[in-house]
Amino acid sequence: MNVPVSADQGHDPVVTILHSDDRPKHLDGPNVRFVTDETLEAALPGTEVLLVWDFTSTAVREAFPAADALRWVHTASAGVDRLTFPALLDSEVVLTNSRGVFDTPIAEYVTGLVIAMAKDLAGTLHAQSQRQWRHRETERVGGRTAVVVGSGPIGRATAAMLAAVGMRVELVGRRAGEGVHAIDDLPALLPRAEWLVLAAPLTDSTRGMLDATALGLLPAGARVVNVGRGALVVQDDLIAALRAGTLAGAALDVFEAEPLPADSPLWELPGVVVSPHMSGDILGWRDELEALFVANLARFRAGEPLANVVDKTLGFVTGSAR
Repeated sequence: MNVPVSADQGHDPVVTILHSDDRPKHLDGPNVRFVTDETLEAALPGTEVLLVWDFTSTAVREAFPAADALRWVHTASAGVDRLTFPALLDSEVVLTNSRGVFDTPIAEYVTGLVIAMAKDLAGTLHAQSQRQWRHRETERVGGRTAVVVGSGPIGRATAAMLAAVGMRVELVGRRAGEGVHAIDDLPALLPRAEWLVLAAPLTDSTRGMLDATALGLLPAGARVVNVGRGALVVQDDLIAALRAGTLAGAALDVFEAEPLPADSPLWELPGVVVSPHMSGDILGWRDELEALFVANLARFRAGEPLANVVDKTLGFVTGSAR
């Protein structure tokens, strides 16, 4: 979905970049302001373009009333859940995301985790650390069934890569399409999901979708991989299933609270892999994010339609079945 954003051709807009300690390196310019959470509100008056480089920030919601000239917000992430607050949704401000940057890296991450867990890489590394020569048997990946929830670019790339290593893959989206099951079909698919991969955006309809009821439909020994958003999962229900042994394990890159609190049982539960929201962060990813924004900024300056425009009602970029 591309929506024209009215701009005077050749006009050099005021751009404000919200960052943390990790500041973009190549986006300096005469009309560019770099701000943090603490200085965002003071910088918003007169700002026409806001780049949310620190996509974990929640400061935009509180500072938004100061935005008197804002026309476009871009986030350096695929998910936009931290920006879908009522004031922005009800405004004429266009929202874009960084769809496309993370598809293959996240698919590689998921596939690597699936193989590593099936082949008990953690057990191998532990035995090596103890200097133990301990032979054991591991699982096959080929022929196993994976249900991938989320049929946007990340979910599709993940499904394709899992299929390439021989898995039977069922892709689930918001509505049915070619090769895609509707989300309403998920309860019927879960009983054969030996691997359940969550790659869906966080919306009102997906929040808490993996709860005790859904977990109870999974076959014994199933594993869950979450690279979507932490709130897709009812974390206490997941922990209960892991403790009960009905789940064989989980690989979690996203959590309800980030950073994951040090006292969370997820750190120590057997069969659980915890990573710090890094599944798409390959070497050079910042350069790709900058290039995507610069290309869109050129469109904005030329008065052309922007790429990656988010449907603010749905919470994601349309154009493929989800």
